[in-house]
Amino acid sequence: MTHTRSELVALMESHGLRASRALGQNFVIDANTVRRIARLADVGPGDLVLEIGAGLGSLTLALVETGAEVRAMEVDRYLIEPLEQVVAPHGVRVYHADALNADYDTVLEGSEAVVVANLPYNVATPLVLHLLETQPLIRRMLVMVQKEVGERFAAQAGDDAYGAVSLRLQYFADARVVGKVGPNVFMPRPNVDSALVSVVRREKVRIDPDEVSESALFEVIRTSFAHRRKMIRRSLADWVTDGVFERADIAETRRPEELTLEEFARLARSR
Repeated sequence: MTHTRSELVALMESHGLRASRALGQNFVIDANTVRRIARLADVGPGDLVLEIGAGLGSLTLALVETGAEVRAMEVDRYLIEPLEQVVAPHGVRVYHADALNADYDTVLEGSEAVVVANLPYNVATPLVLHLLETQPLIRRMLVMVQKEVGERFAAQAGDDAYGAVSLRLQYFADARVVGKVGPNVFMPRPNVDSALVSVVRREKVRIDPDEVSESALFEVIRTSFAHRRKMIRRSLADWVTDGVFERADIAETRRPEELTLEEFARLARSR
């Protein structure tokens, strides 16, 4: 039921469309890939799936095949008509909206949901964080992002990709890379590999806000990673108070990328 490359090309030509470089559009043209994404999303009858950046519906159709209820969101007004033409006959509601400021109360109607999305580089990080920070009904996500972004999402202390974004995700959710996707399944073909990342919201944030406020925790994290290659005694020189490293039981010679979220919380609590 999903698009072949020739069907996708024909659909675009019939509507006078081209992939938008400004919007970072790369359409998936491989049926095996979209079905693999739908399988990794682990959805089926009884689940509500919100696909963000539905494009021309290739992945949407694969999600419909799982038996889940699917709703599709797309920011490009030129894609709305062909997208509806493809997916509306299968009961999919289409919303023309920017996912960063969409009305999720209207879209989700109070139901818990799983987000599945093929996200361009420039929007992936702010969007995933926005959904974690503001939309508790979104319990899980499976996102396809540029490989480096996916590695950053899932990185742990000591990993090369580890940074403030990794820690922000860890505060709200558990993230892991569950698959890789090569550039040959997209049209147009990107110059990078992609990663499939599973993001599962935690029942409670990882650090108890009654012990360390969210603002205090991420102040020390942002300050530390502004100079990530320096020892924390230097990167935090303008932040520390006397004895903070001793109270937190953290060596001041360590570097930010070596510290876990819990250790940053100890620093924030010990200031």
